[in-house]
Amino acid sequence: MRQHPISPVTEPTQYRAIGVVRGVYVPTDAEQLTRGVIRTADGTELEAVVLGRLLTLMRRHLNLEEPHLWVVYPRSREEEGLHLQMVGVWEPSTLAAAEEAELPVAESPAADSPQDALPEGDDYFSVRGELIYTRPETGDLVVKVRVMPRPDGSRPVPFKLQLKGDVPLEHLRHFVALNLRRQAQQLQLESFEVIGPVAQRGNRGGKGRRDGAASKGGKGGKARPAAAGQGGPRRP
Repeated sequence: MRQHPISPVTEPTQYRAIGVVRGVYVPTDAEQLTRGVIRTADGTELEAVVLGRLLTLMRRHLNLEEPHLWVVYPRSREEEGLHLQMVGVWEPSTLAAAEEAELPVAESPAADSPQDALPEGDDYFSVRGELIYTRPETGDLVVKVRVMPRPDGSRPVPFKLQLKGDVPLEHLRHFVALNLRRQAQQLQLESFEVIGPVAQRGNRGGKGRRDGAASKGGKGGKARPAAAGQGGPRRP
């Protein structure tokens, strides 16, 4: 049985963006729990939406007036800060009934365990993807993350995460595995591993190469989209 809300990596270039945030979820509308904010102990309010069967779990099993450790997918919004998609909760000591109902709670070897804390601590995030922008002098990073195709066969557009940290320029266009910690509305790099270069498809006279050169030069505050990398996408 799983002992962690974040699944182990199964392939070296497995894309993902997932983490945990502890806080009180405050819905915008008490009758419609799908949108709201997660209010953390440091006073930060993180915009959030509830996905999938977590909504049923919240209505039936959770006291929303208390803080919980939410499992989330992070997204970046330049003017609004961090945006979170809530997909689960890590609380094995109180949710045995929810596990039996096959709701989105990470499994634990002992549902009545007195300790729900994770080894990485609260506000930990794991991001794996292509480094498409890095500016060490300002501590700005952008990583592109690919998503699994939908059941109908359509392919969602890759998304970009704006992060904080220092990764050398020579790792641009490489697949990286990042360990991050949430600080207010930002995800701050704690450690990283470079997996290897991402193969670039030649298109329109090497657009991907020109984008990379612009990023290395540090010009322009925004990173432009990279050329599509090869390899199958993975769900965060």
